[in-house]
Amino acid sequence: MSLCTTSHFCMLVLPVMSLLLFFSPIGWSYDGLTPGCHLHPFNVTIRSDRRGTCKGTHLVYACVGYCESSAFPSRYSVLVASNFTHNITSASRCCTISKDAKVKVRLDCPRGRHHEEIEILTAKACRCDMCRKSRY
Repeated sequence: MSLCTTSHFCMLVLPVMSLLLFFSPIGWSYDGLTPGCHLHPFNVTIRSDRRGTCKGTHLVYACVGYCESSAFPSRYSVLVASNFTHNITSASRCCTISKDAKVKVRLDCPRGRHHEEIEILTAKACRCDMCRKSRY
């Protein structure tokens, strides 16, 4: 009798445990769970020519992540204006730079030759904004 109770208990507990293991965030990073777009650091190397005669490396930031977008049936006025070809309207938002800054990268040349500096842009802040074709 106790075996029957135990087996019924196991039949109820195993599916629940399976669901808990399936949805548990093992191996996920906290950054992967936070919505929105964020600054992400990476090293950039600048070379003066294809051989890399003079080169320099600098830490810069990019905007990475995702933003919420949606799609919905178009309004009747949109359907009429598009001759009933634009039946879905989308509102897309992209992760983009909202504030940038110039940083100077020093290019070191071999054997103590001249040192050059070049200015490049780095992201200082990010935001979700309307997607624009010219940005990508």
